[in-house]
Amino acid sequence: MLKRFFLLCSGADLELLQKCANGEQNKYAGIGATVFFTALMATIAASYALYKVFDNIYTAVFFGIIWGLLIFNLDRFIVSTIKKRDSKRKEIIQVLPRLLLAMIIAVVISKPLELKIFEKEINQVLLTEKNQMTLNNKTQIAQQFTPEIEKITIEVNALKDEIHTKENEVNALYETYIAEAEGRKGTKLLGKGPVYKEKREKHDAALAELHELKTKNEEKIQQKEAAITSLLENQKLIETETQPIITNFDGLMARVNALNKLPWLPSFFIFLLFLAIETAPIFAKLISSKSEYDYKLENHESLVKTWIQQQVHQREAILQTDKELNDRIYADLKTEEELYQYKQKTARNLLKLQADSFYKNQQKIL
Repeated sequence: MLKRFFLLCSGADLELLQKCANGEQNKYAGIGATVFFTALMATIAASYALYKVFDNIYTAVFFGIIWGLLIFNLDRFIVSTIKKRDSKRKEIIQVLPRLLLAMIIAVVISKPLELKIFEKEINQVLLTEKNQMTLNNKTQIAQQFTPEIEKITIEVNALKDEIHTKENEVNALYETYIAEAEGRKGTKLLGKGPVYKEKREKHDAALAELHELKTKNEEKIQQKEAAITSLLENQKLIETETQPIITNFDGLMARVNALNKLPWLPSFFIFLLFLAIETAPIFAKLISSKSEYDYKLENHESLVKTWIQQQVHQREAILQTDKELNDRIYADLKTEEELYQYKQKTARNLLKLQADSFYKNQQKIL
């Protein structure tokens, strides 16, 4: 049962193979097994690749099976259409386009399996890229907010400097009137005289201005610091919203690009392996000598071709004979007086009917 299934996979004529030797049947069963297992590997590869696209195992398996059937049909077609010729040159010419198609199929099958085989290494490459992308993302987002934050920070520092300058001024006035009272500076008279009172009034006025300035500037500083806090919160919010995009950066194209960044030699050997599997049936038929099945298939095709040619020739001969008979028959009819008299009578009646119809139409017009 299994052997018959593999023979069916080979695309060979089962009726002819049944009449061949057991060794010939085994050869084509091996070719069919190669076609089947290549399609099976294509199904697995496509299912894995599509799972990375859809994130749904049922969808991936469904379309993977369809893809495997497509590859199976293509491989079966490639193998079944290769026929042994009397000339190796003709065989090579007929194999070249099929070989090119087999190479394309090998690439398509091997690439998803490479992604699975080197999954850990690809994940490491993707992790490095994601970390770099996270840093770049934060830098780009910060560039949108940093100028405004720096501008507000400068304004806050300017308000604080203004308060600090006024405090220094008040402290200096305080020291002045205290020194006047102690007699250390100014008039150098001990006690609280008119000069003391004048300096004390200047200090009190500056102190009142300081309190007013503090109240006004601290309110502005609170508003500006709240604006800075809001900007920083928006910056963190955008970073949080964009991080899932970076985290999910592990699709099919990203993995293929990551695979290309790994050493090429292991990937190349896997490709060679699938190329050998895919082209094995082609080369097997190409290098093998003409066998029993090939002779029987050639004989069968020759019989069908000869029979069709005979049928075509026979139809052409019948057509030619019929044409010649018709020519002779109509040539004889041309000279028959009876046929001439009959057609003359018919034509006369037709002319009479036309004349009567014309006459009636003219009467209606008048």
